[in-house]
Amino acid sequence: MPRYDFRCRSCGATFEVSRPMSESAAPASCPQGHDDTVRLLSTVAVTGRGAGSAPAPPAPSGGGCCGGGCCG
Repeated sequence: MPRYDFRCRSCGATFEVSRPMSESAAPASCPQGHDDTVRLLSTVAVTGRGAGSAPAPPAPSGGGCCGGGCCG
């Protein structure tokens, strides 16, 4: 189940709420009981690779608008 980050405008606390995606826009009360909260934009950072994974291919290099210099 996805977790959504919220911040309370009354006390400044940040907290997470686990809920289905169908309820992602529903309001949430902060742990202190305040109702004036806002959902934060979350970023996901994925690092590392699982065991046995092949190394990532090298990033393309070169210039031009498409990265390989093939554009006229």
